This record gives sequence, C-alpha cells and structure tokens, in this order.
Amino acid sequence: MPPFPLDTVLAAIEPAIAPYPKAAMFDLFERGYNSLFEQLISCIISIRTLDETTIPVSLRLFDVARTPAELAALSPEELTPLLYGTSYPEQKAQTMIGIAQRIMTEFGGELPADFDVLTSLKGVGPKCANLALGVATGQAAISVDIHVHRVTNRWGFVHTKTPEQTLAVLEKQVPVAQWININRLLMPFGKHICTGPLPHCSTCPVLAYCAQVGVERHQ
Repeated sequence: MPPFPLDTVLAAIEPAIAPYPKAAMFDLFERGYNSLFEQLISCIISIRTLDETTIPVSLRLFDVARTPAELAALSPEELTPLLYGTSYPEQKAQTMIGIAQRIMTEFGGELPADFDVLTSLKGVGPKCANLALGVATGQAAISVDIHVHRVTNRWGFVHTKTPEQTLAVLEKQVPVAQWININRLLMPFGKHICTGPLPHCSTCPVLAYCAQVGVERHQ
C-alpha cells in the first residue's frame, strides 16, 4: 500500500473543523491563559470532563489563582468549590495544591518546561504533560486522548489497543513538524466528525483515505 498521506489528510481536516469549537486547551491559550502552569492545570481539570465544562471551570479558577504561588495559598476547602462541575473536584484540588506547592519549594515558583519534570508531578501523566508543553511552549509533543486514538486506528494509520501504544507509534510515524497538529486537529475532528458509534462518513473530507477500521454503521 502507498504511504498514508498524512499531510494531505490534516490539510483537509483543517477547514472541516473550522465551524466547531476548538479543543479546550487551544481555546484557553487564545484567551490568554497560555503559561505552562495554566495549561497544565486546565489539562488536569479536563480529565474525564467535557470541554464544555473544562473551559468555564478553568476560567472560574483563573479568576482566583493563575500562578503556582496563588494556587498554593488556597486551602482544599477554598479550591474545591472552584472546581465543581469537573469530575473528582476534591481529588483534583489536592493534586493541584500539591503541584503548586512543589513548584514553589523545588523550582522557585517557575514550572520547568521539561517532560520528565512534569510527569514527576503527582497526578500528571504523559497526555497532560505533552499537551501542556505543546500548547504553551510550542515544543514538539503529541498528546493522545480517546479521539486521537480512535481516529488514527480507524484510518488504519496505526494498529494499537491503547492510547499509550498509539502515542509510541505516532511519535515514530508522524513528522515532528506535525506533532502539535495531531492534537489541534484530531481532537475536534474526532469529537464532531469522526465520532465514536456513528461517524459522519458520508460528509467526511478524508473518507477516501480512511480504511474505516471497525466501522459497522455510520451517518
């Protein structure tokens, strides 16, 4: 089979997702919440939470605390109500305070733009570390959520069972220059077009390149 035309596919997806809301992290970046710390905190808020909730919860939190120092000064009782709407607000409050306190004590209040440092923070996995680095700093990073995992497997571009496996394969197969576009484009594409149970194959701009792996019904 000829090589998968990834550049062509991503270029076709760009205008197709234009009418839809941007993924939460990119939306918040454009609103000015673009520090690595803010992006990391928003990603923690987004875990098991829809973008429609992640954005207003993040905005509510950032009205009170936007820096490690400001967040570390909050008690769990003060922070938890700010996170209502997201999943596990009490747990996330404890996680965020712990991260903020460690940044203050170990890094002088400035979060290093380093994958190993980010993933050493309790509660931060590869997905959030890569996404925060990619959006906030422009570092080449791929973050694989359920949408990226599903879409790339459905295309037949990867053949993996878990998002972690998908990340490893994508880092080998995707040119570094396109890494951040994997997140920026495929998150909304997977949410609004290449959806889970009933993908919109009849109007998909990249159907010609898709193997439709696992697709039994579509619209």
